[in-house]
Amino acid sequence: MTLKQRIAEDMKMAMRARDTVRLDVIRLLRAAVQRRELDDRCELDEQGVERVIQKLLKQSQEAAEQFAKGGREDLADKEHQSVCILKAYLPERLSESEVEQAVSKAIAAADAQGMKDMGRVMALVKEQAQGRADMKQVSEKVRLLLR
Repeated sequence: MTLKQRIAEDMKMAMRARDTVRLDVIRLLRAAVQRRELDDRCELDEQGVERVIQKLLKQSQEAAEQFAKGGREDLADKEHQSVCILKAYLPERLSESEVEQAVSKAIAAADAQGMKDMGRVMALVKEQAQGRADMKQVSEKVRLLLR
């Protein structure tokens, strides 16, 4: 079952269960995928759908932070629920040690000597960990290990 099919099935289940929060998030996700497909004039593959999910996830996380700063805990909770629902559609995240291992391998493969080689190392890590690791965390690890 593809990711798009899974999303469609989950939407049907949310409708049957009358789970309005889940249904709203899934509808938003489906609309974002369809919008991207219309903009690009092609059907998205699994990685394309995952990128859309990651973008929505990041937006929800940032919105939750902003609502919490503004004292709107009710809206922040709603965004946290959205984050939990969206995370279910992404592959399992790499652990801290797995990220460090991937960065070390990339540094060795790129024969990196210093910060000037950071771009090559990041490109290698991105190939392996795209969608499974926070690239900000990866960037910090690369900086730490290249010093």
